[in-house]
Formats: sequence, C-alpha cells, structure tokens
Amino acid sequence: MTLDVVIIGGGAAGLMCAIEAGKRGRKVAILEHNDRVGKKIAISGGGRCNLTNVHTGPDNFISANSHFAKSALARYTPDDFIRMVKRHRIAIHEKKLGQLFCDGSAQQIINMLLKECADAGVRIIADCRVSKVGRASGNGKEDQFEVVTNRGSFECASLVIATGGLSVAKLGASDFGYRVARQFGHRIIETRPALVPLTLAGDEGTRLSALSGVSIEAEVKCDRRSFRENILFTHRGLSGPAILQISSYWRAGDPIVIDAAPDDNIRGLPRRFLQTWRELYGDDPALLRDWKLTPSGSEGYGKAEVTVGGVDTAELSSRTMESKRIHGLYFIGEVVDVTGQLGGFNFQWAWASGFVAGQVV
Repeated sequence: MTLDVVIIGGGAAGLMCAIEAGKRGRKVAILEHNDRVGKKIAISGGGRCNLTNVHTGPDNFISANSHFAKSALARYTPDDFIRMVKRHRIAIHEKKLGQLFCDGSAQQIINMLLKECADAGVRIIADCRVSKVGRASGNGKEDQFEVVTNRGSFECASLVIATGGLSVAKLGASDFGYRVARQFGHRIIETRPALVPLTLAGDEGTRLSALSGVSIEAEVKCDRRSFRENILFTHRGLSGPAILQISSYWRAGDPIVIDAAPDDNIRGLPRRFLQTWRELYGDDPALLRDWKLTPSGSEGYGKAEVTVGGVDTAELSSRTMESKRIHGLYFIGEVVDVTGQLGGFNFQWAWASGFVAGQVV
C-alpha cells in the first residue's frame, strides 16, 4: 500500500499527528501493535486522563537541550487542546497545580481522537507489528520509506516514529523507536525510568517499610530541584507525587534530602511516622527538616510513568520534528529526549510535537 504518511504508534502523539496530516488531505495510516490505539491514555490519571496542564512551560521538561521544546509548545498550547475537548463537549475539571482531568473517563479523550481521525480520513491498523523499516527499492522510490509488517508492506514519503519510551512495559513498550533512530544514524541520549517510585535497602529500608501506607506532606530535593507535595511510604521504599517528581532528576547513588516538616509543623506529623523516625535517627527535630536518604534504586520501567532520554534533539528540527539527517523521517512524543514533569505535561508534549509534525508531513 502506498501512502503519503505512515505513523508507527497510536498513542497521544501519533494520533494528534495523524489528525493534523489528514486535515491537510494527506493519505495517512497509523500502525499500532496493540489491539487498539490509546492504551496508555486509557490508564492515565487513574483512568480519568490528566490531559494537559494550564501552566505548561519549557521549565516543566527535562532534556539535554532545554530550549528544544519551546517551539512546539508555543505553537500548540494547552488552550488549543482544551478547545478541541470543549468542541466535543467533554467535561473537564482542574485539580491542584493546573492539572486538568476528565470529569468522566479517559475513554472520552480516546473517542474524541478517534472521531477526529475518522473525520480526517485517517486509516488505523491495529494488531500491526513492524518487522522492518528501510528505504524503498526500485526506480523513483529512493526517497520513499518501506515498512514491512504482519499486515502487509507500506510505502510512504513521510515516516513518523511515535512509539513512546520504555515505560509501562505491560502495554507493550519497547526500544523499537530507538532502534529505528540508530538505524538511520541518530544518537540516543541515555534512557532511564522517570516518574517512578524509589526503593530503600538495608535496615533503614526495612524499618521504614513498616510505615507502608503512611503519607506526609514534604519538600524533597535532589540535583538543585525541589518539589513540595505528599510522599507515601511503601513496602519497598517511597512514592507519592513529590517522590515521583524528584525521581526524574535522581540518578543512582545520589542522595535525596527531605524536609518532613516544611511549615515547622512537627506536631502535625502522623504519630506512627514520628515514632519510627525517632527510633532510627534520634530526637533532634532539626534533622527532620534535613533528612538525607540514599535510595537503593527505583522500581524500574515496569512502574515508571515515562522515560527520560531518547532520540537526541540536536539532530531534529524543533519546528517540525523532522530528522536533520534523513528527509521525511520524524520523531514525536516520548521517544524524543523531552520528558515532562508529573501533572499533564507529558500529554501536552505529545499533543504539541504531534501537531507540529502533522503540519508538514
């Protein structure tokens, strides 16, 4: 089958790219290896989809090039996505810190994107596993790509890699996008799990695991970054929003510093926590505000919400997401070395990077 655009990956970025390309009259197909598109959207935000964040800005993203995301984020803003959501009469609400969620279910967002795809003439091919990607052969086809799958072969002028990162392995996450990037000469910035619970070992970890289920508000610092939200003690270590946020900046061997009483309100801390903490560290309340812990690791890609690192942005156009090496090859969404903080930022990057690529593919 010959198409204008083939998009490998039917997640948030791939769907947005397909919609915009289809609106331009391009003949578009999405190839999705799962039995349906949008599986990560479906489980996001506790099933209600943290669809964007009204406070989105470049500072909410991690990348080897902190400027790369600016162009796409400026050209497709949270307001742009909110307008689409309202046009489809999906009720949404703002939680803390600018996070927007569906009143109902994340499936509403998937249905909206599917309707937009249908209206734009996009073909979606599920249960489609790609075995080979390369240049097409034959006279006049040197500038075309060929994608070989279990559902047949596809030729296209524009090939978009929207396969995501290594996080949420149970949904079929893989290194496919990175392998394609390397195949065409692209460098990969080292990947690691992010927005992930941290683990504690030794006697300290064992004693603190007895607090599993206890939550406290705290400020957590690492690598010149700090976040003030709840932390949650688990049977393996630490979780909760503040820990998930700091995990994106934490590297193996680094300590984290916890201020467990950021308002000097030690009396407001749970009795169980205070008792265990004093047994471990003594009675000096000042140490509660400067509590150093060195995690033994993280819970890995299986529990990570996103992947830090990915396709090196130095070799991509920030305006179009096109490869500077290979004309017609694009990388969008999580496969790129742009990772959002917790709170809807990763979806906004997916929408924005998909949108700008969709304008030109």
